[in-house]
Amino acid sequence: MGEIEVPPLFLCPISLEMMKDPVTIPTGITYDRESIEKWLFTNKNKNCPVTKQVLSNPDLTPNHTLRRVIQSWCTLNASNGIERVPTPKPAVNKSQITKLLSSAKSPQMQMKCLQRLRSIASTSETNKRCIESSGGVDFLASLVKNNTTSTTSLEPCDHDGFEFTKPSDEALSILFSLQLSESALKSLSVKNGEFIESLLNVLRVGCDESRAYAVLLLNSILEVEEPTQLVALKLKFFVELVQILQDQISPKASKAALQLLINVGPWGRNRVKAVEAGAVKVLVDLLLDSSEKRACEMILTVLDQLCQCADGRAELLKHGAGLAVVSKKILRVSKVGSERAVGILLSISKYSASPTVVQEMLQLGVVSKLCLVLQVDSGSKAKEKAREMLKLHARAWNNCSCIPMSLLSSYPS
Repeated sequence: MGEIEVPPLFLCPISLEMMKDPVTIPTGITYDRESIEKWLFTNKNKNCPVTKQVLSNPDLTPNHTLRRVIQSWCTLNASNGIERVPTPKPAVNKSQITKLLSSAKSPQMQMKCLQRLRSIASTSETNKRCIESSGGVDFLASLVKNNTTSTTSLEPCDHDGFEFTKPSDEALSILFSLQLSESALKSLSVKNGEFIESLLNVLRVGCDESRAYAVLLLNSILEVEEPTQLVALKLKFFVELVQILQDQISPKASKAALQLLINVGPWGRNRVKAVEAGAVKVLVDLLLDSSEKRACEMILTVLDQLCQCADGRAELLKHGAGLAVVSKKILRVSKVGSERAVGILLSISKYSASPTVVQEMLQLGVVSKLCLVLQVDSGSKAKEKAREMLKLHARAWNNCSCIPMSLLSSYPS
């Protein structure tokens, strides 16, 4: 805008840029729609950025007067290179969404409806919330449930490089793109008891894109689920998650599957079920090939959980590279990664440490790695666990020169 100074009243308090679509929230502060929608809905903040007041009702009221003033100012300064702010498209209303949903009777009309819903949702967060509050979530969920096993093929619909040939695929994609509120996610699980089962069917037989959306949506739903429901998860839930990890269909899908295992692991017999589903072998194989920090941290976190049960420790020891790759990741990922890796080894040392295992640790360089943990800035928790492990087996490892004398003295000759 050159040297022209924009009046402060025209600037959004969040972006500090001239507002294109000013909206006022219940606290009386006006923001640019895109900025405040991102603040409230994408980042899930519940307070006014300026006043810090909690917003029990996040309604956004268009400030038409201010927008017209901004447009007039732009017109007056057109000779200075100021482009006029366009009049934004009006937000969709509930009656429009309801009418659109009621028109989707046949598979062909369903696909047209879905394409229109996608277009509406992409316009603004307000439109997404309107779809959510007008029955759109139940409609989309019903298509996923009713068409999960359907073989009906329609004309391909290409968006974002993905092709969907069934209404269920398109509906699943839109459901995820809506970034549903916590109440809507809970409703999906409670009101649509079969919906999670449908997502598991997608994980088993869907195309890779739909499988990715299914695991991402499952992650969102189970993050707000009650613990009593997490205890009731069936073995096939873990079988499908492990298959997602094994197939490596996308980094996002893999991380969502790992996050799911982390979230549900502490409840009931879920760790045993995950081990039974073959999680340990797949996770160790992934750890062998993975160098990305966050992925390694998550894999080690899941393994740390699974090694807290006897079956998990047995599976790790059965894998030829189990102990070696866990030890290798110590001090090579992050402090979090080191703590998780040392935690895995501590579980082995305390509960599954046969003489053969203890000697294997020595031969693989595990003992030297633990000693190094004590000497560098590896985090207090990792140091504490390493010290406990070295003290636990000081007698068996007494020929290793790195073990501190203070630990060896625990076993006087």
